[in-house]
Amino acid sequence: MGTCSRILARLGLVFEAAMSGRSSQESPKSPPPAVVSIGTFDGVHRGHQALISRSRAIADAAPAHAARVVALVFDPNPLESLRPELAPARLSHFSQREGWLRASGADEVVRLEPTPEVLGLSPEEFVRRTVERFHPIAFVEGDDFHFGRGRAGDNRVLAQLGSRFGFTVEVVPTVQVALSDQQLVPARSTVVRWLLGHGRARDAAVVLSRPHELIGTVVHGDRRGRVIGFPTANVATTTMVPGDGVYAGLAHLPDGSTLPAALSVGTKPTFDGSARTVEAHLLRTDAGVEHAHWSPLPSVPEYGWPVRIQIIAWVREQVRFASLQLLKEQLSRDCARVAEIVEHSRTPRADHRPHAKQLLPGTA
Repeated sequence: MGTCSRILARLGLVFEAAMSGRSSQESPKSPPPAVVSIGTFDGVHRGHQALISRSRAIADAAPAHAARVVALVFDPNPLESLRPELAPARLSHFSQREGWLRASGADEVVRLEPTPEVLGLSPEEFVRRTVERFHPIAFVEGDDFHFGRGRAGDNRVLAQLGSRFGFTVEVVPTVQVALSDQQLVPARSTVVRWLLGHGRARDAAVVLSRPHELIGTVVHGDRRGRVIGFPTANVATTTMVPGDGVYAGLAHLPDGSTLPAALSVGTKPTFDGSARTVEAHLLRTDAGVEHAHWSPLPSVPEYGWPVRIQIIAWVREQVRFASLQLLKEQLSRDCARVAEIVEHSRTPRADHRPHAKQLLPGTA
């Protein structure tokens, strides 16, 4: 290299150092290599967990265990940007996914916002940017993985790019799950949504490996529940609401405490309702608290507080009752049943919702 070339190279290093905030005498430090998995990971079900588990095994087998597991999570679902009318209901928020993915073995969980720019990248450009940022030694994906503009990339394309950029690709077969009716189904977010839409909360939990959760805020309602002795918290939520019916749930309150919850989803047919609502009657254990005398929870304001409700099991259909007395008698039975279910929620049980003749789409 001539004198002029050496001077220009030196000036280039000084300029790069100024832009990065490091000394011109320092060499850039590369991040540790990564095993990468990409997806929406909505619900972080058993299939997603298998991807992270396999990624963890590959990372741990790297020399000196130097590799990290990185989950790249599209949030929201790209369809919310491309075709909002076709976007599926959300099973989870990003913060939930981050926690579940880390619990499954991920070291880093990175949110990918599906902007037009990102969704418009070709498969090659998408991979190139990922390689530059995360230095992957491997990608671990499901057998239905697609990426890049127009979903043009698949695992075959990813493997071809891997031969150029220096990473391997491992495809994890679809995880199969046996439901309570002995039907074998793939662990997919679409299956979870179908089960929840048909009230099969226990089966949805089998696919997820945990009960589905509603994340929401307590809002004003018509206050009819407190008048009849069964006050409810009206929950506004952006996560998927199960099919109409009464459910047993466990409510997690802002102070960290939990209470069994009789959850009603539907239009309140006894009162000729039309709007679909989510109402949770919390089974209080406070000394002196009775159904006939409503009082707010001592640890939270009346409205505006966040709540997380795990949906454990379906209890019964929504029914129109001929009188308030009959409704109240049924609500008392519901509360007793909910308390029993929550108490024994760690014991495997069959999902009692009738579904013998129902088949999931694509599993016939």
